[in-house]
Amino acid sequence: MRVMDNFASASLKSIIGGIGFALAALTSMEAAGEQPPRPPSVPASQLIAAARGQVGITTIYDPAFVKLAYPGGDLPRERGVCTDVIVRAYRDAFGIDLQELVHADMLASFASYPPMWGLRAPDTSIDHRRVLNLRVFFGRKGRQLPVSRFPVDYAPGDLVTQELPGGLPHIAIVSDTRSQDGTRPLVIHNIGQGTRVEDTLFAYRITGHFRFGPLANELAN
Repeated sequence: MRVMDNFASASLKSIIGGIGFALAALTSMEAAGEQPPRPPSVPASQLIAAARGQVGITTIYDPAFVKLAYPGGDLPRERGVCTDVIVRAYRDAFGIDLQELVHADMLASFASYPPMWGLRAPDTSIDHRRVLNLRVFFGRKGRQLPVSRFPVDYAPGDLVTQELPGGLPHIAIVSDTRSQDGTRPLVIHNIGQGTRVEDTLFAYRITGHFRFGPLANELAN
């Protein structure tokens, strides 16, 4: 009986020790932002699918000014910049036209937007294609979230603005796929070679973190 009692006691200690180890590991993962991501919501999946659908279609980075129709204006889909990924994704996923919405907000509060380009009035061809304008717009009309270095804080469908070398502003959509080591969400963006899915969320300084449209009311992680 004593042998059995010792065996049972050892087994119980082993189980308790295993539970403690698992809890400690989970706490460590959470602290490092490495816990497995939650499944994307339906709106997030729709936005990500619309952005990912541009991969292989938009293959050219083209920052040239183009006079656009309004509303619904766009460049040929094979070309564009980082902001065009966002504009096209929201149009394709939800029928939300950021060209029209940004223009309306700039008409209502032009002074709220950066005075960097010497404009005296909104321009429907370019305003929605500027990262700094989108950052202001999403902060005013969407949900602004904290910037952090923890991957767990970035949910699929989130919008992230960044600062590239030389002070160049950039914007990307957080995807529902992870880096090879499983610790970081990939982003969908056009940083110079067309729309791609890449591991660059923490490669550059993050300057803004937002949710907009149907995603704006989703709970933070």
